[in-house]
Amino acid sequence: MPRKLVIVESPTKSRTIGGYLGDDYDVVSSVGHIRDLAEKSELPDDVKKSPAGEFSIDIDGGFTPFYRVDPGKKKVVADMKKRLKDADELYLATDEDREGEAIAWHLLEVLKPKVPVKRLAFHEITKEGIARALQSPREVDMELVEAQEARRILDRLYGYSVSPVLWRKIQGGLSAGRVQSIALRLVVDRERERIAFRSAEYWDLQATFTAQAGPDAGRAFVARLTTVDGKRVASGKDFDDRGALKGSTVVHLTAAAAGALAAGLASAEFKVAGVDSKPYKRRPAAPFITSTLIQEASRKLRLGARDTMRVAQGLYERGYITYMRSDSPGLSGEATRAARSQALELFGSDAVAPTARVYASKDSNAQEAHEAIRPSGDVFRTPDQLRAELRGDEFRMYEMIWKRTIASQMADAVGTTSTVRLAATSAEHHAVEFSKSGTIITQPGFLAVYEESREKARYEEDDAVDKADDDRLPQLTEGQPVDVADLQPLTHATTPPPRFTQGSMIKELEDRKFGRPSTYASMVDLIISRGYVRVDKQALVPTWLAFAIIRLLEEHFGWLVDYDFTADMEEDLDRIAQGDMARVDWLTRFYFGTEGAAEGRAEGLKNLVDNLGDIDARAINTFQIGDGIELRVGRYGPYIQRPKEGGEEGEMDTASVPEDLAPDELTVARAGELFENQGGDERALGTHPDLGTEIIAKAGRFGPYVTEVLPEGSKAKPRTASLFKSMDLATVTLEDAVKLMELPRVVGKDPESNEEITAQNGRYGPYLKKGTDSRTIDSEDQLLSITLDEALAIYAQPKRGRGRTAKPPLKELGVDPVSEKPIVVKEGRFGEYITDGVTNITIPRGTTVDELTHERAVELLQEKREKAPAKKTAARKPAARKTTTRKAAPKKK
Repeated sequence: MPRKLVIVESPTKSRTIGGYLGDDYDVVSSVGHIRDLAEKSELPDDVKKSPAGEFSIDIDGGFTPFYRVDPGKKKVVADMKKRLKDADELYLATDEDREGEAIAWHLLEVLKPKVPVKRLAFHEITKEGIARALQSPREVDMELVEAQEARRILDRLYGYSVSPVLWRKIQGGLSAGRVQSIALRLVVDRERERIAFRSAEYWDLQATFTAQAGPDAGRAFVARLTTVDGKRVASGKDFDDRGALKGSTVVHLTAAAAGALAAGLASAEFKVAGVDSKPYKRRPAAPFITSTLIQEASRKLRLGARDTMRVAQGLYERGYITYMRSDSPGLSGEATRAARSQALELFGSDAVAPTARVYASKDSNAQEAHEAIRPSGDVFRTPDQLRAELRGDEFRMYEMIWKRTIASQMADAVGTTSTVRLAATSAEHHAVEFSKSGTIITQPGFLAVYEESREKARYEEDDAVDKADDDRLPQLTEGQPVDVADLQPLTHATTPPPRFTQGSMIKELEDRKFGRPSTYASMVDLIISRGYVRVDKQALVPTWLAFAIIRLLEEHFGWLVDYDFTADMEEDLDRIAQGDMARVDWLTRFYFGTEGAAEGRAEGLKNLVDNLGDIDARAINTFQIGDGIELRVGRYGPYIQRPKEGGEEGEMDTASVPEDLAPDELTVARAGELFENQGGDERALGTHPDLGTEIIAKAGRFGPYVTEVLPEGSKAKPRTASLFKSMDLATVTLEDAVKLMELPRVVGKDPESNEEITAQNGRYGPYLKKGTDSRTIDSEDQLLSITLDEALAIYAQPKRGRGRTAKPPLKELGVDPVSEKPIVVKEGRFGEYITDGVTNITIPRGTTVDELTHERAVELLQEKREKAPAKKTAARKPAARKTTTRKAAPKKK
């Protein structure tokens, strides 16, 4: 019987599609990309020794890349080839973006099919979506493949040219990249703004007013001072980041002026100076695209970019939402009708927009997908219908996507915004006005189902307009007297520019047109996972290592991290995708530059790298804090130093800088505190009872420790010992120090072998040692307390990999539905992990053992299983078929 082979990227996607297609189709997964640019060690000897060996790209031969099948995918490829022999048609159904198109082309190149090939794009994995895709197959889009390949070659040239300089001048293992480095520069630049920021103080007045007469007599409301003698009272936005007032059209109230004004208004009579009303109208937000989904998930669901895309991909692959990498907010006709029909059914005709709303991308190059992220199907399933199928983040994300899609076809929210102004004259004859605004929603429209959240503005409180119905203003008329109470001065201070969150960073990348929205999540995740940036209460905080990287790039690779150049480069890559620019010509200009150009982007990457000149590594890694204090980025982390008072020339006091201390918090005063507690002055603990030497505790570059002070002129080496992780430099005692300095401690002798058993602290933690047999113990505290009997009991147990003994699980989470084995959380050498005894998965960063649920553990284990190479299956018996001739695959332009 004729069979059709369908290849997708994901095992989950293959199972879902296979369930819809039936037995005539063989659906398999490539498990992502099957090949990539080769490493130098993987190249043939003749290529390795040629100029092409540096990048695995034949630059002189038209930037031809050398690919190799991923070693971990060889079994997957062999399995696909075997299945292809039994197929009479091949469907390439990888994702519909550039990466998916490239995967489809690589599959063609590697599998070399001799049967007809069709390219399918499943925008949604539903019965209707699959049927539509089968009715409209196409060929592989070689312009998209060219664009993806140009990006891949560009990233290899950029990374392999620049990263080695970072290794030599800062530290090994660092990386630079086209969008990665520009994203990191944004974070560092924002921190620089915070370091340079100087706060300004400003004051205003606040009072409670009550209507004396009318229908709302006795109703009170709070208003703030807005003008004095006709001039607007300065607020935070009127100051620059150096604390200076930007202009002279506002009045800056100091503490003294605000106090005097409040005193002068103590007996003043207030009247209504005016009541202004204007219509209020608000349109619903467009359906989600990739970048707006990540931003909203950050604000509403508190998910990072990586977790947002992981959850969204799971929903897509299981058929709940449409494709999650999209630049377009538009809805298909079927989706628009589904959203309007459901809104009409749930909220009534008044809540639905009179005509269908049409959304279009602001980006003229948006092309990677043709529809917004929405619930799948021609009839949307409500969140209530899926409560039994979806849990946790999956349910919350589906509900958010459903609400936003329905809201996008609903009516505007309308109402009235009113502002009341209250006037008086102070005893010193200053004319003042207080004001208060409020919005009353008369027809909620789309707000009945969904309201888009947003990042809090820097001085939002200064410009706040209350929108809640509870804050409805009383009915007042011009000239009406009002009572005043609780009139008091309020102090404020300007605040530094807010750090980026993952959501606001992605919005910044999108606004500046850096990279493609579908890649933003991976870029933000990359600078976090590499340790260049840490996340503190959702804010992205750069490390000093990031400062060193960006300084080197700015000073020696300036145009590569120029904001305008990066945006222009992205436009050029889009032109390649549209067929308006030749890939080879563009790469030639990027790499070799324009003849005769001496500097700037026209000089080309090769000329830039070949003429770098000397780079002062010490200067790159050194930052001035003030008062002679320098911060240096060292091999083991950042530390500060200053000339030692009374010391010899070149002798320095040093102190390590805590990882959780943000760069803008490292002031001269804070550095002084670090010197006081680390590396400069030390804390005396007392005299060692046996040695008779003074014992001190101090903090070094590698952590806090205790040591003995030897007599002047002594050539002996002082005894030292690191503090346990559970100990604190400020509270460690002499008794603790004496015990620490006794390590390694002799626990006793094994009565059978007469070998000595010692308790020691090592690179991987505390352990016991008997001859060459080492066994891990649970905690550092056991080093001081473990008895011989306890040690012998540990040695009586079977040895488990690298000397470890079995530890009880940290948490038990029930039975896994796939393996039907118990799921437990264990402590491993590299951190906590989840296991069912068959599959292991490290607990994701940011998730604690206490937060881990059974459902989340099951999801993580399943994701790990799906990433494993596909297993071979028995070959099907070939079906009788006629020999067919396939048209040649489209040639690359």
